[in-house]
Amino acid sequence: MRTILLCAGFATRMYPLTKDFPKPLLEVAGKPVLDYLLDQLIDLPDLREIHLVSNARFARHFEAWQADWRERLVAHNKTLTVHDDGTTDNENRLGAVADLAFVLDRLPDLQPTMITAGDNIFRFALAPIWQDFRENGQNYVLALRETRIERLRRTGVLELAENDQVMKLHEKPQAPPSEWTAPAFYCLHPAALRHVSDYLSQPNAQDAPGHFIAYLVEREPVFAAKIAGTRFDIGSMQSYREANQILQSEPAIVT
Repeated sequence: MRTILLCAGFATRMYPLTKDFPKPLLEVAGKPVLDYLLDQLIDLPDLREIHLVSNARFARHFEAWQADWRERLVAHNKTLTVHDDGTTDNENRLGAVADLAFVLDRLPDLQPTMITAGDNIFRFALAPIWQDFRENGQNYVLALRETRIERLRRTGVLELAENDQVMKLHEKPQAPPSEWTAPAFYCLHPAALRHVSDYLSQPNAQDAPGHFIAYLVEREPVFAAKIAGTRFDIGSMQSYREANQILQSEPAIVT
């Protein structure tokens, strides 16, 4: 089993801080954003491979960061590979779904895979989601509750059946069908991953991963992994400062 970390964006909304440095490696409360995720991934059973996709401008930063993790990864029987997608600026970027396809094409086979963006700090344990994914053969998208209507209208919102199967993902809906949002965190089995290239062949394919999930749920069963938790999405200077301030005095994971 493996995970793919999507870290090839250029984070133009956070210039000049991220003009020459990758957003996932910005320090929050004394350590890189990605370290919060790796601290959880390294303990997941049966996870053997961690793949990180970067752009060409920032690949060397991730390779230097990777070296700091080498001993711990070896001790936990895990590998971490940095993939350079060759893009150099925001104008020629591949986009998140194409970056996912780029990594999948470089791998020898398809395995059950956790996929997530590298700019999130999840304030809950990932182990329960991973355990369900390992044991029951279902595809999952992370579902976080959001009660504020103004925020629901600015994100992807899940329409769910009674058994929590995802019937549809609505991007930025004016009339949200539920209070369950879908950040970029997915656990997909090989049958679902085979749809990535098919999606990208569509003339109207968009690069945001939520659009791929909206396409996927019409072709494969996908279920919501409902979590009573929160996250820091390091997508702006305001959210970056907020995360840094809060995590100076609070633990990352709230139990």
